[in-house]
Amino acid sequence: MSQDRLIKLVCPSCKRVNYWSEKNKKKVERKIELAKFCNWCRKRTKHKEAKK
Repeated sequence: MSQDRLIKLVCPSCKRVNYWSEKNKKKVERKIELAKFCNWCRKRTKHKEAKK
């Protein structure tokens, strides 16, 4: 994994970083939002891309 392509995915309810993912920043300008399971909230939430 390349460092410049890595993004953090943060849970909106508990504000914890649960996942790391890659993104092609040349093709995708918008912030990524994925439905992922949060172990801290114990439910499925829409994780949003955060700053590094």
